[in-house]
Formats: sequence, C-alpha cells, structure tokens
Amino acid sequence: MTERCGVVAVVGAPNAGKSTLVNALVGQKVAITSPKAQTTRTRVMGVALEGEAQLILVDTPGIFTPGRRLDRAMVQAAWGGAQDADLIALIVDGRAGLGPKMEPIIEGLAKRREPKWLIINKVDIAAKDRLLTMTQRLNELVAPVETYFVSAQTSDGLPELKAAMAAAMPEGPWHFPADQVSDATDRIISAEITREQLYHQLHEELPYKSAVETEKYSEREDGSIEIHQQILVERSSQRAIVLGKGGARLKEIGSRAREELAKLMGVKVHLYLHVKVKENWDEDRSVYRDLGLDWVD
Repeated sequence: MTERCGVVAVVGAPNAGKSTLVNALVGQKVAITSPKAQTTRTRVMGVALEGEAQLILVDTPGIFTPGRRLDRAMVQAAWGGAQDADLIALIVDGRAGLGPKMEPIIEGLAKRREPKWLIINKVDIAAKDRLLTMTQRLNELVAPVETYFVSAQTSDGLPELKAAMAAAMPEGPWHFPADQVSDATDRIISAEITREQLYHQLHEELPYKSAVETEKYSEREDGSIEIHQQILVERSSQRAIVLGKGGARLKEIGSRAREELAKLMGVKVHLYLHVKVKENWDEDRSVYRDLGLDWVD
C-alpha cells in the first residue's frame, strides 16, 4: 500500500475540546487539558498513525479576540499552525453552539484556502435538536468539505473520523518515525504537565496569568530524570495560594505532576518546584521563548 502523510490543523474556540481530540487520535497524551479556557498556549504537534497514513495533528491555542500581548501571541500561534495545512479541522463545542466566541474564527477561516472540515464535538452531552440547526448554519458560514459528529471524551465517532482523515492525506513518505508521537521537547512537556496540575487543583483560585518554566532537566546515572521548575505568578497573594498551608498544595501539585511524568516517560522522575513572584511576567521576552511563542508587538 502507498504511504500517506499530511498536516491537519486543529482550530476552534477555547474549550472546544481540541486537545482532548488530538490526544484521543494520537492514542496518548501529547497536549494538556483542563476545564480552564485557553489552556493550550502554543502549537502542539501530535503524530497519529492510521494504516499506511501518518497524520501530523497541530493542536492550536483557542482562537479568540485578543487583548493582552500574551493573547495576541497565542492567536498568532493558532493561525500560524493552520498555515499550509493539508486540511483545517474546525472543532466546535456542540453544547456551547454558535456565539460571540465563534465570530473571529469564522472571519479568519473565510480568508483561508486550505480545505476545511467541520467537527462537532461533545455530541454526547449536546442537545440533539440544537445540533442540527447549528450545523446547518455553520455549513453556510464555513462551507466545509466534510462534517463529522464526535465525542473526543468517549471516542464516539473517532474511528470513522481518523480513517477519513487518513484517506484525505496526500501520498508521500512519513515525516516522523513510527514511534514518535510529538515534536515537543521533554523540557516543554514537563512544564506543561505541571501547569496542567496547577489548573486542575487550583481551578478558579489561580488567575490565568501563571506560567511554568523548566530551569534544569537532566538524567541521573541510574537513568532517572531530575527536573527543576519555577512557577511564575504576579503577586505574593497568588504565591500563597499555590503554596497552600505549610506548602501542602505545592507538594500535592508536585506529586501529581511527578506521577504523570513518570508514566509518560517510563522512568522515575525527581521533580523540584518553587514559586516565584514576577510581576508582568507576560512582558518578558525570555518567557515567550520558553513557552514557544513569538513576541508580538
């Protein structure tokens, strides 16, 4: 059989389920997820295999109307991830439907020449009567080549979607080895896993403006990994929230992140966290570089 390989740009509004979908198609975690909007900050690439086809899935930050510099950088990264893709997969939250969040996406997609697929996600929890009306309207606005109804959470409809994506990829050699699932470095992955735990454990207690930097990443003689990270927050009050009483919250964040990293990497992980107050960290060029984002004026 002929090998196929192509790029699928996964775009949509914040919290549409893009990262959950990419992880499900790849078959393991390559992008962090949380109920918090705008969890994905930069382009994350996952590699999925289907028969003789290799799908390069570019999970992009949610597209929204940007305000701050960080927002602008994230939206730029999202549209940059769609550049020259073999197809753009627009993921829409079937439960949330159409609304103001969709306006900048529909406007942006109108300028794109790449083939577009409409993927309605979360159909397991969406009202069925609203789905049809919303899908008809989106077909008028976006003019997708294909439309699919899926649940990334339950995997409903994913085998059919993955097979169809594979068939749509152009003929050509694979770009990555069969066992590679992402292009992210271990340093970036480890920082993202810790940030995911921050979101999961602190929920609305911690404002969106926090970041995790990996300061040191090294392999010990016994094959285990040693990681030192700093969690950046803007105010002392936020530092106290992350630390928790007697440092208990930070310990729990570290414990959960360490467990997740050990599972992903298949080796013992030694994770050391500290919390640093850095006002206006999102105005520091070096932080953008570490996050994998471009500096946007």
